[in-house]
Parts: sequence; structure tokens; C-alpha cells
Amino acid sequence: MDPSGPGPSSAAAGGAPAVAAATQPPAQLSRYESQKRRDWNTFLQYLRNHRPPLTLARCSGAHVIEFLRYLDQFGKTKVHASGCAFYGQPSPPGPCPCPLRQAWGSLDALIGRLRAAYEESGGTPESNPFAARAVRIYLREVRDSQAKARGIPYEKKKRKRSQAAQPAGVEPSGSSSAAAAAAGGGDAGSGGGAAATTTAQPGGSGTAPSAS
Repeated sequence: MDPSGPGPSSAAAGGAPAVAAATQPPAQLSRYESQKRRDWNTFLQYLRNHRPPLTLARCSGAHVIEFLRYLDQFGKTKVHASGCAFYGQPSPPGPCPCPLRQAWGSLDALIGRLRAAYEESGGTPESNPFAARAVRIYLREVRDSQAKARGIPYEKKKRKRSQAAQPAGVEPSGSSSAAAAAAGGGDAGSGGGAAATTTAQPGGSGTAPSAS
């Protein structure tokens, strides 16, 4: 045996970099990306459990609305019926038998994440069921009905004009934090949205979503 030839120790040393590269942990996803992935997997599971089974290619805005209504069983937001004594009161003084629903803000943030996930998975904007007009109308109706039932108006906040004119090229204070909040999905998107961890079983029971 040639003592000058490669031995076991040199072979192991030569393979060490490859092993280290293989065991390097993947980059950690942001909170938004992790939530988007969970929401997308939940929706795909819902399609698989649909009766009859439904493929993503045949999914329409009507199926998306059906999915949102299915999520109401996991909601945590009290929405008073029109005949309830607490209808329109933002802080009711006592309990009532009105049902719990998914909050409009959670559903709106959820649709935003699913719309992005659909196109990231190869879908085209033109065929995106989460961007369908029927879905936008449904969300608007949920927003208006919950605003009346809960006595909490949903209004877009208007930016206050600064009393002193800002010099050219100077960014108003606080705008960077506002942009960061918008990128994170705001209080509705960053909090988790609807059915992030739900086992989607149409017509059945599942684990409660992470937020409502």
C-alpha cells in the first residue's frame, strides 16, 4: 500500500465542506410569508375535501365566497342580529345568543394573501378567483353589515396635512413606520387572518383558526 496515497482522514476532510453545506438551515420565512403559506395550504385542503372534489383550475369567485362562509364557524367576533337588543352597540352590556363570525378585517387580509399566493403558484391575474368582482362585493357587504351590527364604522383614515410645509426631499416623520405596517399587512394582516391553522373540512368541524 502506497503511504503517499489518500487516507481515510484526508477523504473525510475533503468531504466536510459538502456536508456542512448540505446541513445549512434554509432562510427563515417572514411572518407574512409563513401566514400566506398556511392560508394557501388550508384552501387547497378545502378544495380536496369539497364534495364533489374541486380542482384549483375550476375554482371561481363563487367557490371563494363559499370558503369564506365556511370559515364563519371558526369566528370569534360577535355580530348582532337586527332583532337583538344590542344591535348597533359597540360595547354591549351583557351576553346575547347572536352568532360569532369572522371579522371583516380578517377576511379582507386573508383574501389579499390568497390572491398573492395564487399568482405565485403560477396562476394568471385574469383567472385569479380571489380577485373576482363577486368576492369584492361580498367583502363590502360583510364590512357594511358588521359595521351596522357592531356599531363600529369602517372608514379609511385620511392623512392629516402637515401645518408646516415640508422641505423638498424631506420625508415626513412616521411615514417609514406607516410603510412598514402596510407592508406587513396592517393590523388585520399581521395578526394572522382567518383559518391559518384550520383543517379544512367542508360541512364538518375543524380546529379553530389562529385569528378572527
